[in-house]
Amino acid sequence: MPDFLSDAGAHPARQIAHDWQNHLARDRRRSPHTVRAYGATAHRLIDFLAEHLGGPVDGAALTGLQSADLRAYLAKRRTAGIGNASAARELSALRNFLGFAGTGASAEAGVPRLKGPKVPRNVPRPVSPQEAVALAEEVGEDASAEWIAARDFAILLLLYGSGLRVGEALGLTGGALPLGETLSVTGKRAKTRIVPLLPQVRAAIDRYVALSPWGGARSEPLFRGARGGPLNGEMVRRVVRRARGRLGLSDRTTPHALRHSFATHLLGRGADLRALQELLGHASLSSTQIYTEVDMAHLLDVYRNAHPRA
Repeated sequence: MPDFLSDAGAHPARQIAHDWQNHLARDRRRSPHTVRAYGATAHRLIDFLAEHLGGPVDGAALTGLQSADLRAYLAKRRTAGIGNASAARELSALRNFLGFAGTGASAEAGVPRLKGPKVPRNVPRPVSPQEAVALAEEVGEDASAEWIAARDFAILLLLYGSGLRVGEALGLTGGALPLGETLSVTGKRAKTRIVPLLPQVRAAIDRYVALSPWGGARSEPLFRGARGGPLNGEMVRRVVRRARGRLGLSDRTTPHALRHSFATHLLGRGADLRALQELLGHASLSSTQIYTEVDMAHLLDVYRNAHPRA
């Protein structure tokens, strides 16, 4: 990553962006990935404004921006090929950044109002319980060692059985051992929640721990890579891509789809939305309500496939 602070003298806004990133990480508890992505967006805006305004970019330049300036920035980003979803994310990041530049506390009241691009809301399609188990069993086919096969099987069962995000599963440490009926999980913004642990999931993790050559030290990652280091989420996605190809499953069968399936199947069996919100670690109920749409989509699929008049 370029050393943006090297030209902070030419563009004092670089320091503001740096302070904002520290604020996001320290005070807002945003993930390292989010902090990097938001910071890159802020520095892209500064680069654009240096050319757009024809002079040094400082705090006054940031707080003096108009809607037309942001539209010009987004138009340039469009020429770079970003889509609606990426443009909407960048606009959200910039509103927060400009609010911080104006008040030092991410207040966005004085930020120019600009309507973001419409982003189609894709309703996630659940994986059936049979497909989830088949996928978990299939990932071991590529494993170079028995303990790696057991590891991948345990991770996928955990995603489906407890509704974890991939990052949450890989963030577990040996401190979770010995396993009980529940598991403490740290999710987004360092929020901790308790999720149930099914006997089958517990047995799969116990088997992996017993086979692993790396042990289960309390401060070390529970799920290790082949050389003993932390397991990368991309490795999990890669083995799932290979396994779903062999099983003939849809490209939408991803590790995250297993979390969607957890939510959809609970909702279909009468789970309360508020309880589901807590299990998934959603900050707001609106994030959970999409699963009512998922369930309806599933019902419509059943209807179309089974009803003689459909």
